[in-house]
Amino acid sequence: MAGKNYTAEQIIGMLREAEVRFSGGEKTGAICRGLGISEQSYYRWRREYGGLKVTQAARLKSLEKENARLRKAVSNLTWTL
Repeated sequence: MAGKNYTAEQIIGMLREAEVRFSGGEKTGAICRGLGISEQSYYRWRREYGGLKVTQAARLKSLEKENARLRKAVSNLTWTL
């Protein structure tokens, strides 16, 4: 079964909604079912995006993409030498 691809904005929105529901006394399983995600996804997203604002998450993704591009460039240069 293929998973859904959520944007960073959607993920951060879900994490914020989960925090609000936690403060209301709901359990993790019920919150995840309500959001339509697995608990594993919730914990992975919380580890990666917890505490980030949408602009910070966008910056993080752009830096990761730039880092991958630079790694590839260095790899290509060392391969030709």
